[in-house]
Amino acid sequence: MTDTAPVLLEDEDVRIELLPLGATVRRFEVRLADGTWRNIVLGARDLADYRGACRYLGATVGRFANRIAGGRFRLDEVVYIVDVNESPNTLHGGAKGFDSLVWDVAGRGEGWVEFSLDSADGDQGFPGELMVTARYELVEHGVQVTYRATTDAPTVVNLTTHPYFNLDGEASGSVDEQVLTVHASRYTVNRADGVPTGDFRDVTGSAADFRGGRRLGAARDAANAEGITRDGGFDHNFVVDGSGLREHCRLTGTDGLTLTVVSDQPAVQVYGAEHFDGSQIGTSGVPYLRHAGVAIETQGYPDAPNHDNFPSTELWPGQEYVATTRWLVD
Repeated sequence: MTDTAPVLLEDEDVRIELLPLGATVRRFEVRLADGTWRNIVLGARDLADYRGACRYLGATVGRFANRIAGGRFRLDEVVYIVDVNESPNTLHGGAKGFDSLVWDVAGRGEGWVEFSLDSADGDQGFPGELMVTARYELVEHGVQVTYRATTDAPTVVNLTTHPYFNLDGEASGSVDEQVLTVHASRYTVNRADGVPTGDFRDVTGSAADFRGGRRLGAARDAANAEGITRDGGFDHNFVVDGSGLREHCRLTGTDGLTLTVVSDQPAVQVYGAEHFDGSQIGTSGVPYLRHAGVAIETQGYPDAPNHDNFPSTELWPGQEYVATTRWLVD
């Protein structure tokens, strides 16, 4: 059932507004100790902006989150050419990726909604018809999103939600004083265009070591001094320690409000919103400037189809892709 109206899920702890356009998280409000509500996720005031200056804010990105080098990969002895929308590479599935499409509302109940999308064989150049669902549901003190996908031909899949968080509130300004903890001992080394080289770097002793928690602004300054930033900030794929459903990271606001991100994915992208320039107008009507939020994207590795040493993102007929992430607030 195609319906463009927003969907609201709420309980005594959280309220989340979702859009069929891009299966997008537009608002994520949490109840504070004094009974007031705070929106901790960035979103667009005008829905049309999700196809413009506010593209990707809170949206589901796919078929392949992050980058594919040169817009090409080999699968089952066939080379596929996919849409290049961040020359010379493919970003988040191409110019008409999943974030730009209106998903169907496949089902809805108390505390949950499921969106569905059928992506045709050849969509943006990707092989196989892909049938995808995104189920958002309320859990204790937060929200869980589960992606599922099946295909009728070999393909590659990497789905994630692309939320920008600000624990002090959507319109509060910079996240520089907020503390990020990431349970990752390594990250994938990038070329200048953000595509992994295939190598890994140990975070020990570097500005990219968030295991003990670091203020975002201070960490960025140190990373710039070390020469490990991209566009003057973090845009890093961190290899999360462990496996299975586990805590990936935590973000703590200046008043102690904490978001915990739990996922079964092998990695998490941390991006510091370096491109925000005031043209992105938020749900509150406030323009977003650099560092108005931090994107936390649980994911498979970027450019995985082109690196045999990365965890596989291949999906074959008869298999089911499943990816689960929880955002928990206290």
